[in-house]
Amino acid sequence: MVNATPPFRWRSIALPAFLPTLLFSIGEGAIIPIIPIVADDLGATLAIAGFIAAMIMVGELIGDMPSGWLVSRIGERTAMIGASGFAIAGLAIATLAPNPLVLGSGILVVGIATAVFALARHAFMTSFVPHAYRARALSSLGGTFRLGFFIGPFIAAGVIQLTGSTSAVFLVHVVGCVGAAVVLLLLRDPSATFGSGRTVRTHPTPGEALVAEEAHGLFRTIWTSRAVLARLGTGAALIGALRASRAVILPLWAVSIGIGDSSTAIIIGIAGGIDFALFYVSGHVMDRFGRLWAAVPSMVGLGLGHLALAFSDGLPGELVWFVSVAMFLSLANGVGSGILMTLGADLADPRDPAPFLGAWRFTGDLGGASAPLLVAGVTAVSSLALASSIMGVLGLAGAGILLRYVPRYVPRFRR
Repeated sequence: MVNATPPFRWRSIALPAFLPTLLFSIGEGAIIPIIPIVADDLGATLAIAGFIAAMIMVGELIGDMPSGWLVSRIGERTAMIGASGFAIAGLAIATLAPNPLVLGSGILVVGIATAVFALARHAFMTSFVPHAYRARALSSLGGTFRLGFFIGPFIAAGVIQLTGSTSAVFLVHVVGCVGAAVVLLLLRDPSATFGSGRTVRTHPTPGEALVAEEAHGLFRTIWTSRAVLARLGTGAALIGALRASRAVILPLWAVSIGIGDSSTAIIIGIAGGIDFALFYVSGHVMDRFGRLWAAVPSMVGLGLGHLALAFSDGLPGELVWFVSVAMFLSLANGVGSGILMTLGADLADPRDPAPFLGAWRFTGDLGGASAPLLVAGVTAVSSLALASSIMGVLGLAGAGILLRYVPRYVPRFRR
């Protein structure tokens, strides 16, 4: 008897999906810790530096809207190559920026490109990985992203040590984008590699159709799903907010207490290693014990970490406090790895998941884009410590929202 489902070869997906993702993510992981430092070098205040760092998340939010349509029109592979090129343009602007305004413009472009690349990756995996292997493949893809954020800061630290310039770190992302594009160009078209046999592009692949459907009628879907999005979606937005706040506040705090550029990158890189190490553990906890056992501890930890950072302001041993809090925040974030995607999949209508998934993604990204802007605004009118305190309180409030509404909307995973 012939097996109707041929065995899936992980090597076949590693090069076209994981390697470009790793290269792109290493570059992004390298630049995120140093964006506020570069802004500071260009004369920005702490608040303006935070605003510039927020532009990458604002760009991702803007890019979420047209990227589904774009990927469905030109295909996953072409979209990833194009996004790499668009990111290089933004990085060139950032590298040559003479002032904070130009730097922010370049970072915004990088954020838009990141959204397109991420959606194209999602479509690629949906199209070419058999359903029986899809969860493991997507989990591995998320781990690859975190691995890039672990490696990138160490490369950034080395570049700063060698060149004496923080702006030179943007070239790390340029190399990553070029590498990703070269890998995609040199490999066979995925449709041929995975045996679909298409030689002429006439219809979108299943993954392309999915991301296009996610983007189509986005605001209409938000309105029709307003009940769950106003409740549990608020929790999702706060998850996105605390994660984005962590990525901005840590480098800003390092600038404020005078930690060196390369030392900041190394500390954040080590913290990224803790985050990366827990991505599989989080999924296991959610499947074994329920979604709350990952979501609530993660949000409580992120909230308490922000509060601890705020109260460390002016205490002796600020460097020790900073390192300890950075590691604790990464531990808390790692515990919740994959929670947004998992809750979105749980809540979506299995007969037509794409519209809700698009609205759910947009909700999380809206929180992620808003938080750094809030941090910058509070820092401008008061202090970074107050901004960190506010984010800490929001984290604890988010834990309460998740504790209240996950059992209501995802009852089969409430234990």
